[in-house]
Amino acid sequence: MKKKWWLLGSCLALVAVILGTVTLTQFRKTNVQTAPATHNRVPQEDVSATEVTVKKPEPWIKLKHPLKLPILMYHSVATGNQLRVPKKQVVAELTYLEKHHYETLTTAQAIRALTTNTVPQKKVVWITLDDAYKDNQKILPTLKKYHQHVTINAITGFTHKANHLSLAQMKALKATGRVDFASHTVQHLNLNSLSATQQRQELVNSKRWLDRELNQDTQMLCYPAGRANKITHRLAKQAGYKLALTTQEGFAQMSEGRYNLSRLRISPGMTTATFADLIQVTNS
Repeated sequence: MKKKWWLLGSCLALVAVILGTVTLTQFRKTNVQTAPATHNRVPQEDVSATEVTVKKPEPWIKLKHPLKLPILMYHSVATGNQLRVPKKQVVAELTYLEKHHYETLTTAQAIRALTTNTVPQKKVVWITLDDAYKDNQKILPTLKKYHQHVTINAITGFTHKANHLSLAQMKALKATGRVDFASHTVQHLNLNSLSATQQRQELVNSKRWLDRELNQDTQMLCYPAGRANKITHRLAKQAGYKLALTTQEGFAQMSEGRYNLSRLRISPGMTTATFADLIQVTNS
C-alpha cells in the first residue's frame, strides 16, 4: 500500500515539475516578445532630426506704386534678320538674369503680379517668345541649368510647318516645367484688319485648341505683329483671356489696360550692357 502511495506521489511531483517548466518557458517567450527592443530603438531626438522640413513659399511683396514689368520679346533663336536673336546672345542674356538674381515669371505669375500689384521679389522679368519656332528648343538646357521660365506664344495653325514646333514638341517642352504656352491666334493675321466675326474665330479657336491639346486654361493672348483695336480688346476679354500683349515699346503697366500691354524688344547684336539698361527698373 505504501509503495502505491509512493508511486502516486512521485507521479504528481513529476507532473508539477513539467507544468512548472512549461509555464516558465512561456513566460520567458512572452517577456521577450513584449519587452522593448532597445537595440532597434531610435532616440526621440534622432527621429525629429530626420524629419523633412518643407520650406513655405515666401509671401509676395505688395508694392506701394504701380508695377512696371519688363516683358521681353523674342522670336526665333537664330540669325538672319531683326526677328532672330542668336543663341549665344540669348544665353548671355539669360546668364545675366541669373547672375543678377532676376525671377523669371510664368504666365500665371505675371497675371498675378500685374492684377494684384504684388511680386515674389523686387527684380522680376517675363520672357516671351513669339510664333513658336522650332529653334526655341535651343535654350532649354540653359533654362534648366538656371531654373528659369519662358512663355511661348504659339500660332496654333502652324504646328504642321517645318520650322515651327509640333504639338508633340510643345507637350515635351511644357512637361519640363520651364515653358508654358499662350495664344498667338490661329493663322497670325492682322486682327485690326478683320471683321469682328473673323477676329472672334482667331481668338476663340486658338484658345480652344491650346486648352484641349495642352490640357490648360489659356489666359494670355499675344496679338500678331502687335496689331489690335478696341473690338479686339473686347473680344479677347469675352474669349476668356486675362491679359493681351502688343509690340509697343516699354514696361508693361496696368494703366495701359490689361489688353494693351507693352513689351521690350530684344534685338540681335544687342550688348549685355544694353540689355541690362533696357530692363532696369525700380519697383517699390
